[in-house]
Amino acid sequence: MTLRSLAFVIPGDLQAPTGGYGYDRRIITGLRALGWEVVVHALDASFPAPTDPALRQAQALFARFADQALVLVDGLALGAMPQVVQPHAARLRLMALVHHPLAMESGLQPRSALKLARSERRALEAMRQIIVTSHATKQALGPYGIEPGRVSVVEPGTDAAPMARRARGEDLEMLCVATLIPRKGHDLLFEALATLPPRWHLTCAGSLTRSPETVARLRAQLQRLGLEARVALLGEVCEQALTQLYAAADLFVLPTRYEGYGMAVAEALAHALPVVSTRAGAIPELVGSSAGLLVDADDVSQLRAALERVLHESGLLLRLATGAEAVRGTLPRWQECCSRMSRVLLQDPSDHGRGP
Repeated sequence: MTLRSLAFVIPGDLQAPTGGYGYDRRIITGLRALGWEVVVHALDASFPAPTDPALRQAQALFARFADQALVLVDGLALGAMPQVVQPHAARLRLMALVHHPLAMESGLQPRSALKLARSERRALEAMRQIIVTSHATKQALGPYGIEPGRVSVVEPGTDAAPMARRARGEDLEMLCVATLIPRKGHDLLFEALATLPPRWHLTCAGSLTRSPETVARLRAQLQRLGLEARVALLGEVCEQALTQLYAAADLFVLPTRYEGYGMAVAEALAHALPVVSTRAGAIPELVGSSAGLLVDADDVSQLRAALERVLHESGLLLRLATGAEAVRGTLPRWQECCSRMSRVLLQDPSDHGRGP
């Protein structure tokens, strides 16, 4: 009989191929291996813009939890339902898992972002403890008025992975692993590539169904720029195929506008693959000064200049690959991540200042 029980509330499908759900899956598996009884409760997939029936379903779920139950709520749902969690704040041991603030999602109208920020703040105020996946996300919660001592950082882990190849072919083989949504910045990447000498090929792996309108715009952009033959949009790929893509690439590219952590960047570094990305989330901490080139988010000219350097500057790619190999040896493993999560969950929430 286990002495450690956790109700984990998530929106939608736990098997969805995104970094956030991937983190949740690994945490669940790791906690169970450590002796936790973890019961997953799936809310409606309409979150973070829940329908009325979705909110009623959530209200019924929280009402069923026994007094003093330990409940971890994924932030993708939490920020949109303060009215659901607030009545249970004194009765349950509520904790939040925030991958990144909902109000910072790209493409939101200012009024919608403000409304979402207010909602998210009210929901977070009801939590005994808030868990985030990076120090950058902890800082991003500052404007919400959350006491720093109530926020614990549990960064994602990585798996042991084969090193990417070192032999270059005629073309620079670039890989981008990201769901095709506005925040990931594929449009910026395509624009940056349009004027480069045609000595490159880009493979994009990531869901093509999460935002059909974004995919339609990106396909039209590729056609307008004449890049269809040099850019492959693969959609979702299995883990084995993704490993092969990392192994065959020369460079990992992620032009993200905002990132809570940057799990795909960590995966690329686990393969000792050099990175061109943005100064978003934990990416600067991951890449450092030797494993890649970082640019400001939403800056096409900086992104183009970084890619030009990789194409034209003799020896740069090899130096960055050597730096990525050095970073590869410092990345945390999932076992460490899950052990830390276990300690945070067991922490007395009244002991705000000391940490686990």
